[in-house]
Amino acid sequence: MAALDPITPTAPPLPGRAVLEQRWSDAVFLHWRVPASSVASYLPAGTRPDEFDGSSWVGLIPFVLSRTRPLPLPPVPWLGTFVEINVRLYSVDDDGRRGVVFRSLDAEHLLAVLAARAAFGLPYEWSAMRATRRHDDRGVELDYRSARHRALPAARGDARRAPARPARTLIRARMTTGIAEDELASFLTARWGFHERRRGRTIWARNSHAPWPLRRAELLELDDELLAAAGFPGLAGRAPDSVLASPGVLARFSAAEPVGSRRRRNA
Repeated sequence: MAALDPITPTAPPLPGRAVLEQRWSDAVFLHWRVPASSVASYLPAGTRPDEFDGSSWVGLIPFVLSRTRPLPLPPVPWLGTFVEINVRLYSVDDDGRRGVVFRSLDAEHLLAVLAARAAFGLPYEWSAMRATRRHDDRGVELDYRSARHRALPAARGDARRAPARPARTLIRARMTTGIAEDELASFLTARWGFHERRRGRTIWARNSHAPWPLRRAELLELDDELLAAAGFPGLAGRAPDSVLASPGVLARFSAAEPVGSRRRRNA
């Protein structure tokens, strides 16, 4: 088994040319500690839970996505700017590459939902969503709300029945000016790729961006059903163990490759 890649806020070089670019803005990072055993069954083959301080973590992350473009083309005019909210877990594969595994991704743009499902097999959901941003003397207040358009089957790998009505969420947080630069913040946000099961094999898709400008944040209100729909009932009923926010970054992705490709290249 390969040694783990180091946790670093600076992205390593992409393994190939960038094929996609997009802007992530006004991100809020809510995270809860969970036992690794509670997430292991949700991870694709060839990966296992990544842990920090003896725990794995579940994240609920809303942000505004914009300026999407397949490189080297200009931004896609019909895609525009829209809200996305994801529920994610933290993974590491046998090549030692750390990443995220998405339990769900809610987005308000139907074409983006269909394209991401088709291209990567990502578990996107089409939702009605709204984001508002307000400055006050204590920072920037961010308010995210969403409601899925229809009740879908339970998230991948979860045998529970779909909820009686589409899942909703309300997330309201204040981004302060306090800088967050600790090891846990890096572990939760400096994730340079995602793992996903696609057409019978586990893939790894790399991303790169400038270091997150991370800020301390205060959770003002949370009324969430996305975590329960993703297989973690009751989690939203307790305070998150980490609350961070960021003005955002411009991210690029390289093409996905199968897990195990690093070992094959080095063999």
